[in-house]
Parts: sequence; C-alpha cells; structure tokens
Amino acid sequence: MSDYAEATVNASQSSASSSVSAAAPANPRLGTPLDRSAGAERTKVLLLGSGELGREIAIELMRLGAWVCAADSYEGAPAQQVAHEYRVLDMANPEQLDALFAEVKPDIVIPEVEAIATSELDAVAAQGVQVVPSAGIAAICMDRERLRVLAHEKLGLPTTPYRFAGSLEELRAGAQTVGYPCVVKPIMSSSGHGQSIVRTPEAIDAAWHEAQVGRRAAGEGGISRVIVEALAPLDYELTVLTVSSSAGVVTCTPIGQRQESGDYRESWQPAAVGPDTLRTAKDLARRCVEGLVADAHAHGERGWGVFGVELFVLTDGSVLFNEVSPRPHDTGMVTMISQRLSEFALHARAVLGIPVSEGHVDLALGNGQVGASHAIVVEGDGRAVFSHVPQALAESDTNLRIFNKPEVHGHRRMAVALAIGNSADDARAKAGRVADALTVAVR
Repeated sequence: MSDYAEATVNASQSSASSSVSAAAPANPRLGTPLDRSAGAERTKVLLLGSGELGREIAIELMRLGAWVCAADSYEGAPAQQVAHEYRVLDMANPEQLDALFAEVKPDIVIPEVEAIATSELDAVAAQGVQVVPSAGIAAICMDRERLRVLAHEKLGLPTTPYRFAGSLEELRAGAQTVGYPCVVKPIMSSSGHGQSIVRTPEAIDAAWHEAQVGRRAAGEGGISRVIVEALAPLDYELTVLTVSSSAGVVTCTPIGQRQESGDYRESWQPAAVGPDTLRTAKDLARRCVEGLVADAHAHGERGWGVFGVELFVLTDGSVLFNEVSPRPHDTGMVTMISQRLSEFALHARAVLGIPVSEGHVDLALGNGQVGASHAIVVEGDGRAVFSHVPQALAESDTNLRIFNKPEVHGHRRMAVALAIGNSADDARAKAGRVADALTVAVR
C-alpha cells in the first residue's frame, strides 16, 4: 500500500471560457510589494504550465497571500492540485490563451513551459499585465538564434563557435566553418529534443532530419532553422541561478549537474569550483541577466524573476555561456535543501515586487557541507504508486518530493530525492540511497 494518500484535485474545475472579454486596464498595483492593508485585493497570478516546478512556485506564492490559477494541457498536473483554481487548455493556441486571460484577468502571468503562444504574451503585457520575467524575454529565450545573438554579439559573452542554417546546404556550410565534431540543434526546442552530435560530413543529412522531426514543435510543420556549433572540450556544466528583483540582480552559488540525453538527473550545490571559475561564472550569469532585463526595461516591462543560466567549463578552465532559462531551473531543485530560500521562494518574492538581495540567496549548509538532488524517473504505462517512503527517509538530512503526476507513459520524472552530505560525493550518494529505497509500482 502507498505510504502517501492520493492527492485530490482542486474542486474549482472550470475550463477556460471560449468567449473573449474586453482588455483589462493597466493595473496600478503591478511591481509593488503585496499590500497587507485591510480590504486590499489579493494579487492574481496565472501559471502557464503546472508541473513540479510550477507546483513549488504556486505554494510559495500562496504563502505570500497571492491567489493562484494553474493552467496546463492536461488535468491533474502537480500545480493544479494545490492552486486555488485550475484550467485545462492548449496554451499554444492563441484563441484559447486569449480567452483564458480574459476570463481569469490576472495581475501576473508566469510562463512555466515553452509551448505558449508568445504573441498573446505580448498582447497581455501591452494591457498592463506583468508577464514574468517579460514577454520579450520569454520570446528571446525560446529562440536559440535570438538568444545567441544577444548573448554573444551584443553582450560579448564567450560562446562556442556557431553558425545558423535554414537549409541543408547552409547547414553543410556552417558545419564546415565551425569544424567537426559539432552539435546541431533546432533553434526552437529544448532538453535535447532534435539535437545531434555530428562527427563527420556524412552525418549532416541525418542531423538535419533529426532537427526537423525530433524538435518539440515538429507537429506544427514547416522548416526549423538550426544552430550548428563546435563541440567544445567540455569538462563539466554549471547552472548559476540568477535573481532579478526590485533590488537589482544577484547570483546564487553555482550548481553542479549530471545529465542523460539532455535531461537533468542529479545536481549539487555548491559545485566544487576554484575561485577564478566561481568569479567568472557569476559574472557571466549576471551580465546575461542584466542584458535581458535591460531589454525588458526598454519595452516597459520589469524583467523580475529567477533565471537559470547554463554554462560550460572547458578542460582548459575557460567558462562559456550556453543557454538561459527564464524561470526556475530543473537543477535548482537542490535549493529546496541547500539554500535558506529555494529558487521557488526567490521567484515568488521577486515577481511580487519583494526585494531580493545577496543575503537572501545564502546557503543553509554547515561548513564543508553540500546539498544534492536526485531525479527519480519512472518507466511504465499507468499510474505510479510510491511505497517504502519511511525507509527511504530514515537517514538524517534527507528529504523527498513526490510530484503526484497522474500518469506515466514511457518514462517520466515523478519525484526528486534531496540530501545533505559532508561532500558532493557523500550528498549525491545519500540522495541516491533515498531513491533506491523507494518502491514504485506502475498500475
């Protein structure tokens, strides 16, 4: 029998209205801390994407008095189970998304997935709604071409050599320029979807095909432009969570990570880096986010929230910019045990106008201690039921988050184990033992 009772879905289960109401006027409360005076209305937040990260964001927002509606493409998503209300819709459909905005009338919209009609984010931002971190930033970070041009050509951040291509012939020429081996990625995808490592010119045709059929939006048709970049002599990867708030931009302690097929499997904080690498990593992350926030300000938006800046550390010690996620990051789940305020708490504070300073991003660890997270990926077809939770958490300084996603088909991340140890290896091993002690039945 499961050690956890099955979570119930919020009783407010109305779907998005098909009608579109008049645009809401600009909200004068946007960008200010929550008003605690008697009779003040609660800030209304709409989450676009209700997975495990959205669930933690919803909880932190609600702790600060906000009203939260969680939207996703399916019913029973993790954040929907805890929010005040939820909606189910195709968020890439402009008409459905516009109807949702008209019905909910949010003060703040927080995109937590990439499959969103960004044109509607622009429209709702123009009406005075705060889009997190901004409608422009959401569009830039979804598009590898726009992001790389901003990061490297405008902000001067170091990157791998790259070229863009809109045809197989352009891809062949670009690969020849950056050299082999190289990596080919669709410009509008993520998490390794449609990505290929190409070691010889003979493999270019297959990489082009994979970019077209393997990308996240392949079902929408059309030709996807791609980026081809040199395969750098990578030593390891870092994530630097960076927070933009009413108090400015601050960076968290860098996080180390391990991935499989482009998906996060483990992370630990602090990452074991030398002082020069630490200084460079935090500087690149801050410059990246400051550049994005400047773009938001130029368009009359705030640019507040948590950003997950992904960096490459090469075998020669140099640090390169890779990508940035304009929201809490998968690898940042470790902060639920390693930091005084998790990335989700920091995100909630920032978007509500609460200042986040250097002291807010402190670690909550003893001298020499490290926090670790271990993703629990379940394979099968059906509902996942967890048992042996008491045994899994018998060891001190461990914790667990079961996401309670309604079903798994194939493989899906369904939980995360957390632990504190006296070194990165110790913490990672302890988190792994939590995962191994669990029994998961798929029914």
